[in-house]
Order: sequence, then C-alpha cells, then structure tokens
Amino acid sequence: MAGIKSLAKDTAIYGLSSIVGRFLNWCLVPLYTILFSQAEYGVVTLVYAVVALALIILTYGMETGFFRFANHDRWSDPMEVYSTALLSLAVSSTVFFVGVCLLSEPVSALLHCSGHPSYALLMALAVALDAFTALPFSYLRFRKRPVRFAMLRLVNIGVNIGLNLFFLLLCPVLLEHCAPLVAWFYDPSYAIGYIFLSNAIASALTAVMLLPELRGFRYRFNPRLWREMMVYSLPLLVLGVAGIMNQTVDKIIFPLLYSGSDGAMTQLGIYGANYKIAIVMVMFTQAFRFAYEPFIFAQNKEKGAGKERAYSEAMKYFVVFAMLIFMGVMFYLDILKYFISPRYFSGLKVVPVIMIAEVFFGVFFNLSLWYKLTDKTVWGMYFSLLGLAVTLGLNAALVPRWGYMGCAWAAFGCYGVMMVSSYVVGRRKNPVHYPLKRISAYVVLAMLMYVVGLYVIDTQVMWVDYIVRAFLLAVYCMIVVRVEKLPLPGPLGRITSGR
Repeated sequence: MAGIKSLAKDTAIYGLSSIVGRFLNWCLVPLYTILFSQAEYGVVTLVYAVVALALIILTYGMETGFFRFANHDRWSDPMEVYSTALLSLAVSSTVFFVGVCLLSEPVSALLHCSGHPSYALLMALAVALDAFTALPFSYLRFRKRPVRFAMLRLVNIGVNIGLNLFFLLLCPVLLEHCAPLVAWFYDPSYAIGYIFLSNAIASALTAVMLLPELRGFRYRFNPRLWREMMVYSLPLLVLGVAGIMNQTVDKIIFPLLYSGSDGAMTQLGIYGANYKIAIVMVMFTQAFRFAYEPFIFAQNKEKGAGKERAYSEAMKYFVVFAMLIFMGVMFYLDILKYFISPRYFSGLKVVPVIMIAEVFFGVFFNLSLWYKLTDKTVWGMYFSLLGLAVTLGLNAALVPRWGYMGCAWAAFGCYGVMMVSSYVVGRRKNPVHYPLKRISAYVVLAMLMYVVGLYVIDTQVMWVDYIVRAFLLAVYCMIVVRVEKLPLPGPLGRITSGR
C-alpha cells in the first residue's frame, strides 16, 4: 500500500509539471496570433510539428530501454547502462545538429522559411539538446527524484515563456523609447525567429542545469549492451513515430496537399491556432493518462472481479467528464474564441471535430490496458500504424477538397478507427465488460444537449443563451449524479437523491 501511495504521489508531480507546462505554453498562442500573420503562424505550426517527430526519432526509445536494462538482472550496474545510452544519444544528437548545419538552406526551404536558415539551426539545436537531455530526465525518474524533475521542467518552460515575452513584447517598447538598450541585439524583422531563439536558449539552460546528472560516474560504452538496448528499443521507436505522426503528420503534409489561392501556410496557421482551442481536451486526456497507467497496473495485482469493475468504471467516468468538457467548450466558444486573434476565427469549425477526435483517443487509451497488462504491446504498434495509414489516406483524399477541415476529419477518422479496432481485438484477447449501454446513453445525452444548447434554443440574446447553456450543463451533471448514485453533501445531496 505504501508503494502505491508513493507511486500516486510521484505520478501527480510528474503529471502536474507536464500539464502545467502544456497549459503555460498554450497561453502563448494568443500572443502569437495577435502579433503574427496567419502565414507566419503557419510556419510556427509546421516547425513544431516537425520538431515533435524529430524528438521521437532522436531518442529512439532509449528512455524506456534505459528503464528496462537498468533494472535487468543481467546488468548489475545501472550506471553502465546509463552511460552507454547517454553516449549513444550524445553521438546521434551531435550528428543530427551537424547535418542540419550543413544542409541549413534546403532544410529551411522544406520548413517554408527560406531566407531564414537560422530558424532551422535554432530548432535543430533545441531538438538535439532536448533529445540528449531526455535520458538525464529519465535518470531522475529512475532515482525517484520527481521534485527535481518537475522543477527543471518548469524552469525550462518559465525561461521559454519569459524570453518570448521579453523579445516579442518588451523589446519593441524599449526599441521605441530607449533604443540604445536593445538596438545592438534586437531586430524587429526577425519576427517568429525569436520564438525559436527562446526555445533554444531554454533548452541550453536546461542542459546546463542537468550537469549534476552528467557527472560523478565513469563513462563506459558497452557495445554488447548497446546492441541489446537497440534491439529492445527500436520497436518502441516504430510505435512512437507512428503515434506522433498521427498527431502531427497532417500539419507536415498540409503544404504539400493544399493548392488553394489563399496560400497553404496561411491556412495551416488558421488550422494550428484553432487546434489550440481544442487542446483543452488534450490536456484532460493527458491528465487522465498520468493517473490511469499506475492505477491499472496497481489494480492488476488485485484478485477477483473487483479489478474489472474498476477498469469499466474508469472508462465510464472518463467519457462522462470528456463529454462535459466538450459541451462546456462548445457552449462558450463565443467567449473562448478570443483566446486567438479574430483573424483566425474562420477556422473555429474544426474545434468540435478535433475535440471529439481527442475523446476517441482517450477511449483508445483506456482500451489499451488489455495489451499492456498481457505484455502484448506489439498490438499498440499495429493500432498506431493502422491509424497512421488512415491519417495519410484521409488527408490525401480530403485536404485538396476541404483544406484544413480535411485534416480535422482525418484525425477524427484515425482515432475512431484505432478506438474501434482496439475494442474489437480486445474483446477476443482479454475481454473487459464495459457498461456500453450506459456510456452510450451519456454520449447521446451530451450530444442532444449540445444540439439543443446551440441550435434549438437560440434567443439571440447572448447572456440568456449562456444561462440556458449553464442550466443544461447542470442538468447533465445532476443526471449523472442521480443515475450513478454519487454522494453529495448537504442540500445538493438531497436534491439529487430526490429527497
């Protein structure tokens, strides 16, 4: 019991740092959409999509490989495993950065920032540093030091955000009123380059702060150990690449597929900005994931039917809360849309599609317990590759016709297919009896309220509509509480219980 409590506490710290970090970075989006054109923000969207993919490739599953072999009976010295993996990542990250330096012009052209090769160089530096420091962060987790892990993550994010605000907001003011202070290093025409510069500086500072995790032991490279780690880790690389491409490939290939007169990067910028509104669901799903994995592995140790009931209840409540978030965002999208500049409002139609797609992904993650608990993780790779095939096929078919809406529907189709295929296979391999009728009833109820709140009841008076929608949300919550017989204190408990 003490071990599970410790695991839960560590998970909360790791999860909090990740979710807070994602939220803080999310808060930069309004600044970007106000300061930069749709085409410029399209470049930012494309670059960060490529960065996410490059990070997965450059770590090539070594983080998980380190955990596996550092705890392996055959390798009694975890530091030998650590130093072998660390040297491997150091070499591959250096080769990557040098390669981008030598090919900076064609790389910047591929990223649609020709004339600014420094953009590619800065992000290559940040990616190389982040790939290398991924292992020291894993080492902190191995040594059970979640507080230092979270502190370093949050410092990295704080520095990145602080530098963004400095370069994009403070420097223009200083240039206007006190030019000598900043004129020697600040160039207004560098524009989005300061986003990449801030990221590179933050990554470099993080690497410096991780120096204690890079000293105090003898560096050794064990070729035999390295080969075994690579054999173990490379399938994870396939899984990781397929998974991240399901999230980013639409943004990477969009400029190749779209040929409209309004410009691919402009449309990509609009799509990327509105995608950020839907990231509320992504943050909820990620928070759930951090809590769910330790939960299912702890429950798997239990005997009897209780653990299956715990799995099915977790799925049910995930869907309940996901649909509540969906309705909340859609009911108040007229307010939330000001999270981005009005220049990007034409893309708001992607928000409901992307949010439902993320619900599908959350359900898929819930369903993934069957292959994780039975050590058949190869099925995770199969589902991810299937999703990638659907993503590529639908993007190729829909983007030339529908533009960025094709990307949104491709995500919907990808996660939907992954969800259904995992459920169908899981029913045969390791069946869990989920309360499908009740879950479906909650989904139908939420969809009906969504339609009523947005399309049936429309008084044309904004504040009245908002009150009606708040009432619908309250009714949804009360129905869930009543049906599930959830205890509430005081008058609320008496109301929902019918007394």
